[in-house]
Amino acid sequence: MSQQDHRANQSNPNNPAHQAGQNNRASQLNPNSPAYHSSRQGGKKGK
Repeated sequence: MSQQDHRANQSNPNNPAHQAGQNNRASQLNPNSPAYHSSRQGGKKGK
């Protein structure tokens, strides 16, 4: 897959890759989500 194809998939709201990216961002911005804390630990695993 070319870089342009990848970018198009990420930008297309009907594409599963777009939805996965949105979900990941939402989780990292939600203080009630474990992903919020793990994304702020500076590379440490766990907790």
